[in-house]
This record gives sequence, C-alpha cells and structure tokens, in this order.
Amino acid sequence: VGISLKKEKKRKHAEDVEKAEEVEKVSEDQSSPVIEEPPVKAKKAKKKELSKAEKKLANRESALEQADEEEEQKLLQNKTKQKKKAFPAVTESGVKSDTKQQREKKAVDELVNRRTVFVGNLPVDCTAQVLKSRFKEYGQIKSIRFRSLVPAEDTLSKKLAAIKHKVHPNAKFVNAYIVYKEECDAIKALKENGTEIASGFHIRVDIASKSNSHDNKRSIFVGNLSYDISDDAVREHFSACGSVVAVRIVRDRNTGLGKGFGYVLFEDTDAVHLAQRLNGTDLMGRKVRVQRCGEKGKVPRRAPGQPRAPKGGTGATSAAKHRADDSFVGETATPPRRRAKPKRLRTAPGSKAGK
Repeated sequence: VGISLKKEKKRKHAEDVEKAEEVEKVSEDQSSPVIEEPPVKAKKAKKKELSKAEKKLANRESALEQADEEEEQKLLQNKTKQKKKAFPAVTESGVKSDTKQQREKKAVDELVNRRTVFVGNLPVDCTAQVLKSRFKEYGQIKSIRFRSLVPAEDTLSKKLAAIKHKVHPNAKFVNAYIVYKEECDAIKALKENGTEIASGFHIRVDIASKSNSHDNKRSIFVGNLSYDISDDAVREHFSACGSVVAVRIVRDRNTGLGKGFGYVLFEDTDAVHLAQRLNGTDLMGRKVRVQRCGEKGKVPRRAPGQPRAPKGGTGATSAAKHRADDSFVGETATPPRRRAKPKRLRTAPGSKAGK
C-alpha cells in the first residue's frame, strides 16, 4: 500500500510538472507576440504622423508660392496702369495722338479764338481801360490780356510785370488779346485795323483764329531791317507805293527786338510791283531787301533746250551769254574710255612682220 501511494504521488507530481511546463509554454507563446507587436504599431503611427507633417509643409509651401504669384500679378497690373496713365492715347486700334478730351479742348479753344481779337503795335503805357473804351462799341468784352511784355528784371515773370507795370526801359511795343462774347462782335472790331491809337502807333487788328490765311499776292517780304525799327517807320517807307493794310515785324519774345525782317500787306496787288522797285533803298542806315512773298530765292526753271549752268558758281554769267546767241546750242562731248592695256595687232603666224 505504501509503495502504491508513492507511485501515485510521483505520477501526480509528474503530471503537475507537465502541466506547469505546458502553462509556461502557453505563457511564452502568448507573451512573445505581445512583446513584438507594440513596436510595430508605434512605427506605423510614426510613419502616419510624418506624412501629416509633410502634407502641412507642402500646403504651406504652395500657399506661399500662390501669394508670391499674386503679388507679382498685382505689381504688373500697377505698372500697366501707370503706363496707361502716362500714355492715355494708346488704344486697341493703334496709337492715336488725340483723345476725346483733347479734341473737345481743341474745339473749345478754336471757338474762343474766333471770338478773340489780336491787337498789335500798342505802346507800352497802354492800359486795359484805354483798350476797353476804344473796342467796347463793337460788343460786350469778356477779358483783355497783354502779351509780348519784356520784364524790367529777370526775376519777374511777364504776367507779374504786366500787373506791376515794370517793363524794360528799351521796350516800346506790346500786344494784346481782346475776347468778345460773340463772334460777330470780333469781326466788327476789325475796322480798327490800321488806325492810330497814339502818336506814331498804328495798331494791327486781326482774328486770333489760325484758320485765316495770309494773302501772298498783296504782300512783300522786307529783309535787312534794323533791330530796333518800328512798324510805323516801315509803313512810312512803303506808303508811297499804295495804301498799307498792316505791317508785321518779326520780333524776339524775350527781348522784344526785331529779328531783321518783316512783312507788309497792301490793299492792291499793284502796290506790290511798285514796292519791289524800293529794293536796295536806304531805311535807317540799311539797304533793305524787298521781294514778293513766296519768291524767296527760287531759281527759275530751265527750258527744255537750254543747257545747264556750270558748277563753278558762274552760272548767271554763262547762262546770259548762251541766251544772247540762241542760234547755237553747245553739246557736251563724251570722252573715249581709257583702256588699261593696248591691244596687240594680230599677225599671220610665221610672217616676218610678226617676228
């Protein structure tokens, strides 16, 4: 009985040991995946977290690039706007010099010029009241302004010199513009053209509009004039040829002195022929040059049978000689061409002459 009990105890112990070993194996099997799985899951989570950060960075970079592009587009738009402001006349159809505003302004200025009267050759001491009292009988005057003033000092402007009456002592003449309310009144005021407003001052009255053209058939060009000559001196010099309508001496804007030439307008064309005879006459110590307007240094056309003048500068004398004898007209000779080497005479082969 004792032996059997010992055997059973040993058998139970062996079974307990086997069970314990099985439990340990099971625990080892269960513990091994639990230990290995957590790092794998952590790695996957880290990968996911890195991808999200990369996405955020990519989004930020794309947003910055878009912002830069928008700023560049804004800068380009501002530059184009500035160019359009600087050059408003550029349109789709092409480059146009005039815009609607400029055209409207030109049209308004032209209408104002038609109502404006230019009064020239006025004395320096002439005032707006004197002009208004003389020209108000033709219509309502809106404004009077003086021009071509020479200030007494360089620091003064022409407008300020006119207001303060500080004019250069050598200045003797001044011009003015009178603006009427109606165009018909300005046309009536042209009756004052050529009248004497003061002793030695015959005024020149004309419409300020540029549409009026000068009549060359009734005008002459006068050159080699004195720089300080007056309009009345020229008028008196040519008054014997006929009635003078107007005299215009071209003057410097800054100094008021003449440039040495001018124009005289007569009533009739016959006076122009008589005035041309005064070419070379003395006027204030100078021999004036007189010629019809439109004939400034024009050379007469050559007739079809007339030979050309030589290039030596004596064309007038040689042409006069040829015109004196029309029976013979010379022809220019054509010289023979020069050859580089003279040609040899061809001889028969074997002849003595050839040898």
